Amino acid sequence: MEPISYGKWEIPVLHEDNHLLVVVKPANLPVQADSSGDMDLLSILKEYVGKKYNKPGKVFMGLVHRLDRPVGGVMVFARTSKAASRLSEQFSSHTVDKRYYAVVQGQMTGETQLSHDLIADEKTGMVRKARPNEPGSKNARLTSRAIASRNNLTLTEVRLETGRKHQIRVQHALSGFPLWGDARYGGGKSGQQIALWAHSLSFSHPTLKTDMHFHFPPESFGAWQTFSDILSEQEA
Repeated sequence: MEPISYGKWEIPVLHEDNHLLVVVKPANLPVQADSSGDMDLLSILKEYVGKKYNKPGKVFMGLVHRLDRPVGGVMVFARTSKAASRLSEQFSSHTVDKRYYAVVQGQMTGETQLSHDLIADEKTGMVRKARPNEPGSKNARLTSRAIASRNNLTLTEVRLETGRKHQIRVQHALSGFPLWGDARYGGGKSGQQIALWAHSLSFSHPTLKTDMHFHFPPESFGAWQTFSDILSEQEA
């Protein structure tokens, strides 16, 4: 399908029907409006649907999951309230399969399961490891599988079991493998692009009940030279 063009942004469309819109979020485009005042993906998609289908007034577009602003990759949006409710239930019950590529600092090997109790600071937006039985803490779980290593960096595929804020970034940092380019939790330098990409998303269609699988690799992100070099080496 033709990508959605909006200013400098090119947003690939992977699937569109009466209930769903599956797109690829560009890195550094916020998912929804924030204090920066910058254009956001949700607003772009509402405008796209409104123009394409000549819908007067406000367009419904359900936000059922999120990606951090610097992170790009596959996302699904709901075009009806029924779809939004049923997709939200799938995300809440952790039946959605979400997979990411990440480049971490250090030499990881094999498959590692990570589990931490995390808590978010509402004032700073940062997430940290919670103290034992700290009120407001939530358990975060993921599996990280090493694919290739080079120059003390490891390309890994991450499968989320929960959907906590900043969980991939925080859990890898807590385990001694912070993400390359992560300015918040990994000591990334100014100008570096965090090497994290949501490449795969699988779920059940909210009305048809069919299995939906979407994959979009991070090949277009040439600025992530470290990320793309490691990935290319593995594919070769």
